[in-house]
Amino acid sequence: MLYRPFENRLNVHLAEHQLYRAQWTILYYLAHNGSVTLVELSHYMGVEKPTVTRTMSRLEELGYVEHVPGKDKREKRMQLSEAGKQVYKDVRVTIDDYEQAILEGITEQEQMETIRIMEEIRKNITK
Repeated sequence: MLYRPFENRLNVHLAEHQLYRAQWTILYYLAHNGSVTLVELSHYMGVEKPTVTRTMSRLEELGYVEHVPGKDKREKRMQLSEAGKQVYKDVRVTIDDYEQAILEGITEQEQMETIRIMEEIRKNITK
């Protein structure tokens, strides 16, 4: 009951920056974790590698991500480009405003407890 309305509204906000949720998820992950392989991203996002490959290709076309030379030639590592870092900062402002609006009236303690519960549910689902 929360997922679809949340995602629909999130995509409206992201559209202001010509992005979709899947693209934002990758930008967010790269901003917080540095370079990453497509396999690592697919595990994080819970989707198949070809899905991540398509999304990453689009981000590369936009100039937001770039290849990082790796130790293993078969391993494809990606990181945010300078343009990607700037887009992340710009979108982060929009997302922060959205998050503040949807969490209005919910205390920080309630938010932390909800996060804890959702993490437990996710852990139980992925057992």
